[in-house]
Amino acid sequence: MNFISRYVLCVGFVLAISAFVTTSGLAQGHGHGGGGGNGRGASGGMGGPPSGVGVDRGLGNASERSSGRSDSGLGTASDRSNGRSNSGLERARISSQNLKRADDDLRDHPGIAKTLHTNANSLRAGYQTALAANPQLTFGNYVAATRLGQNLHSRFPNITRDSILAGLASGRSIGRTLQDLGLSDRQAKEAKKAVEQEIKDAKKMD
Repeated sequence: MNFISRYVLCVGFVLAISAFVTTSGLAQGHGHGGGGGNGRGASGGMGGPPSGVGVDRGLGNASERSSGRSDSGLGTASDRSNGRSNSGLERARISSQNLKRADDDLRDHPGIAKTLHTNANSLRAGYQTALAANPQLTFGNYVAATRLGQNLHSRFPNITRDSILAGLASGRSIGRTLQDLGLSDRQAKEAKKAVEQEIKDAKKMD
């Protein structure tokens, strides 16, 4: 074998070894790269929170807080509504009882309406109207207020049936109301006593 042939063989051998080394290195590089990628992917999947957990928890807490306020608000509104309803029913019950007693008085004592220069139907209607403003008003006080207004208005213009009824509705007595309307303590007592006697006499009429 001459020199040229040996030279060609050596060069070919070197090239073959270089190609083998390069191919092996590339293969190892791809292997490590894939493993690293898989490792990061697995790590990322395991380390992060499960899908939707954070959002669901936030919505759940917000819903619970909102529901608490909503339930409380509805409960309070219901309590208030029931309170108003119960109060209205109680006022209606008291008013109905007082009106029934008035019917009994008018039936048993027709002289009351005559003393007030009216008839039983008109007296009852006026009392029923007054009960709408003050369910606690008794028929006796309504009759007294009516008669006091008739007796005193000409001398004391401030004194009317309605002004006396307003005083009773505010919680004052007939005597106190008459004084507030301009009478002295003695005048109020005398006027009240005179009307009480008139009503007593009226109940004796047939």
